[in-house]
Amino acid sequence: MQALVLNEYDTALEVTEIDTPEAGPGQVLVRTAASGVNPLDIKIRTGKAAHAKRVLPAVLGLDLAGVVETVGETVTGFAPGDEVYGLTGGVGDLQGSLAEYAAVDAQLLAHKPAALALREAAALPLVTITAWEGLVDRARVGPGDKVLVHGGAGGIGHVAIQIALAHGAEVFATGSPSKLATISGLGATPIDYTAEDVGQYTDVHTRGEGFDIVFDTVGGATLDASFAAVRTYSGRVVSALGWGTHSLAPLSFRGASYSGVFSLLPMLSGRGRAHHGEIMAKATTLVDKGVLKPLVDGRHFTFETVADAYALVASGRAMGKVVVDV
Repeated sequence: MQALVLNEYDTALEVTEIDTPEAGPGQVLVRTAASGVNPLDIKIRTGKAAHAKRVLPAVLGLDLAGVVETVGETVTGFAPGDEVYGLTGGVGDLQGSLAEYAAVDAQLLAHKPAALALREAAALPLVTITAWEGLVDRARVGPGDKVLVHGGAGGIGHVAIQIALAHGAEVFATGSPSKLATISGLGATPIDYTAEDVGQYTDVHTRGEGFDIVFDTVGGATLDASFAAVRTYSGRVVSALGWGTHSLAPLSFRGASYSGVFSLLPMLSGRGRAHHGEIMAKATTLVDKGVLKPLVDGRHFTFETVADAYALVASGRAMGKVVVDV
């Protein structure tokens, strides 16, 4: 089969003929239709994501959508011809989705939503799992919660808004002026972080009480702002990018809590993979109910133009998630 292989960090992905894998016990062989591109994919290619523990040479690609070709021993719930999607590889020693076929752990997969084409489905896995783990698993979002999403028009953020709304929360989201219309269109109250500081928008939208849940998808100073925006005692701050060094004093003085999200852990450790499949199955239900939809950039990319796809994601100018057609 053909695959895109990274032989050395910060070099071009090369179209390479490699052996087609076989589905082992507990695995499903998927004929890949599309591969989502995330900022993390860019960091992995350039060697700036040590936490991904990528082994070279490697086939990259975290998000996968495709059609089941064969199933291995002990696999139930999937059959040849099923359309599936999931966060299935591209880290550690797991083959990624930038290949014509991938043998993946069946626990990581779910049936694709009927409402989405395969390339749309490929935009969802990493961002959906990250948003779900943050809002549902860690913060226990529910009816009546006031939720603040930092970076509401981004990959994780736009899904987080929709998941919080689906759980009955009132949602607010920060963004730059050019992103406010997107945030509003998703159903959240937009906040222009360039025009208001954390104290101002917390006063305006919570009367100074603070948000019940603050979900940070940006990191750095934005995580510090999250600690200052959360409700006293019962507030929960969750971050998908809590990699830096931060003062916990603002959070501690509120008696609030903090949780980090590391969505790669089940793939790297082998523990908790079934929960990823469960999250994707729940996402399928939300999509088919019409309450979750990915924002997908309209431009099409192939193996031959994958460098352009990576450059677009790195530029920050994509109009939604970028997807490579396989």
